[in-house]
Amino acid sequence: MQAWVVDEPGPLRRHPLVRAELSLPEPGPGDVLIRVRACGVCRTDLHLVTGDLPRHRHRVVPGHEVVGEVALLGEGAHRFALGDRVGVAWLRTTCGACRWCRSGRENLCAASRYTGWDADGGYAEWTVVPEAYAYRVPASFSDVDAAPLLCAGIIGYRSLRRAQLPPGGRLGIYGFGASAHLTAQVAVAQGAEVHVLTRGEGARALAAELGAASVGGPYDAPPVPLDAAILFAPVGELVPVALEALASGGTLALAGIHLTDIPALDYQRHLFGERSVRSVTSNTRQDGVEFLLLAERLRLRVTTTPVPLGEADRALMDLEAGRVHGAAVLVPDHSR
Repeated sequence: MQAWVVDEPGPLRRHPLVRAELSLPEPGPGDVLIRVRACGVCRTDLHLVTGDLPRHRHRVVPGHEVVGEVALLGEGAHRFALGDRVGVAWLRTTCGACRWCRSGRENLCAASRYTGWDADGGYAEWTVVPEAYAYRVPASFSDVDAAPLLCAGIIGYRSLRRAQLPPGGRLGIYGFGASAHLTAQVAVAQGAEVHVLTRGEGARALAAELGAASVGGPYDAPPVPLDAAILFAPVGELVPVALEALASGGTLALAGIHLTDIPALDYQRHLFGERSVRSVTSNTRQDGVEFLLLAERLRLRVTTTPVPLGEADRALMDLEAGRVHGAAVLVPDHSR
């Protein structure tokens, strides 16, 4: 099958993502084999390919926003039927027995494993996933539009909850890519006043279309004090900027898996007044179930840029350069 693998992580100019012909994967007990119809290009993939994240597996196939069709059931797999459309997300397995798993916080499980990092993901024509960690995809979304929901959407949803935005509050969003453009719609639907701070005229225009009360540059001050903020851009320099924009009692949620170094914080300017900083670590399966139901109910508008699977390297370059409108989604030749 046609696929892409991470050879030697490094700058994109060194071409760390390379094409490969791989054997068709075989589902193990409790697994399902999926014929990939679409796979979103996530910023986490970029961090993995460039080496911002430590390598867990040599020549892994990245991609964890997968929509596909169940083609083969492993031994004991019974949750889905052949032909069912399913989604594959970042969280792949957990131990199910530790204090985190038993308390509904499986995203913190020390034994957790991840699609496209610990095991091969969706930058390929076929992939395998444990059926217990696959999702039923809302029928109202096309394959391409559904793909970004499976990480960008789910993580944005968890980040919004971690930000502790009060009802009708003012939310600041720093960075406006695949995840942020979905999160903003959820926040607006819930009655929030959303202020977007981001680079790129295209991203700012999209934010305005989706109901942002104001749009500015990433280092600009919003027109009003914020009750909560979410930092989607992986830029540590923006942490003090966002904290300074918070009103007393406000919370800043850091949505990314990777962040550049955070400058020294001034206690009075950035933290005093009971302002808080909270990180976001992966997601639980319950987060995914809740968000997909919410996405269908709210009829979220998913802005995507389809890209042939054979041009995955270009898609990552465009993502790094800020040239992607909404979310890039890889489409295998057999799905076009």
